[in-house]
Amino acid sequence: MDRNEAVLRELNLYPQWVRREQPATADEVGVDGRGTARRADVDAGTEASCVSAENMAASVADTPQSVAVIAQPVPDADEALGTPPVEAAAEPMRVAGVESEEQSREQRIAELDWPELKAMVRDCTACRLRAGCRQTVFGVGDPQADWLFVGEGPGADEDERGEPFVGEAGKLLDNMLLALRLKRGKNVYIANVVKCRPPVEASGKQSPPKSDEITTCLPYLQRQIRLIQPKVIVALGKTAATAMLRTGDVTLGSLRGRTHDFDGIPLVVTYHPAYLLRSPLEKAHAWQDLCLAQQTMRDE
Repeated sequence: MDRNEAVLRELNLYPQWVRREQPATADEVGVDGRGTARRADVDAGTEASCVSAENMAASVADTPQSVAVIAQPVPDADEALGTPPVEAAAEPMRVAGVESEEQSREQRIAELDWPELKAMVRDCTACRLRAGCRQTVFGVGDPQADWLFVGEGPGADEDERGEPFVGEAGKLLDNMLLALRLKRGKNVYIANVVKCRPPVEASGKQSPPKSDEITTCLPYLQRQIRLIQPKVIVALGKTAATAMLRTGDVTLGSLRGRTHDFDGIPLVVTYHPAYLLRSPLEKAHAWQDLCLAQQTMRDE
């Protein structure tokens, strides 16, 4: 260490100062590609303070040798924080990209015909439900039906056979159709809000589909409705009713007894057949709902 450097250390100016004759470091050149221009700016902008420090060091050291020094460039605020403005805008761009991807998927579904729609549902892995079921359950019935019955989602029997409402609840639904002088597959189409079986809870009861699972799967049902163009829709149970009407968490009783609108198609809400099996006294109220749907059909 020479005497000038020792003096600079005493003045707390070293090692924040370096000799001018040393080559510029990577920090001095900078990472923004402005190299020479930034070095010139530093030389011009710090000349006065450098000369002052030089004179102070020479005077204290009592030596005729002068030491010319320059200050190391101070990094930009964004560089010092390590968060360039471009990276700060990355998160909104990512969210916008996800929204755009979802819109693109819905647009593709809205343009599919029956064969392509069935194939897309069969191969769908868009939500976590697909990993826990044997197969998707697309729907069954007359593709030009006047009546559309929509349930919540497949159960164990439906997951096994690949058809909606085939267990005990399905048998009760068939009896409800007979009461209306209807028959499965003849002027009737049956589908569900979600096409995959939701998981079974620890209690052994099948859990209802979650809101994000419904949101992911609902475009399939919407496309089915556009292709069928039914004259009336019967929503079977709270999950189907609130998902299609987008009402949020409301009681089934508040939705019964009147006709709703689903994109210009009248929709009537009633109990799910599985609930009627557990609460047979409610079958009378379900019959009132079916009569309302029948009267709505006649008025069309």
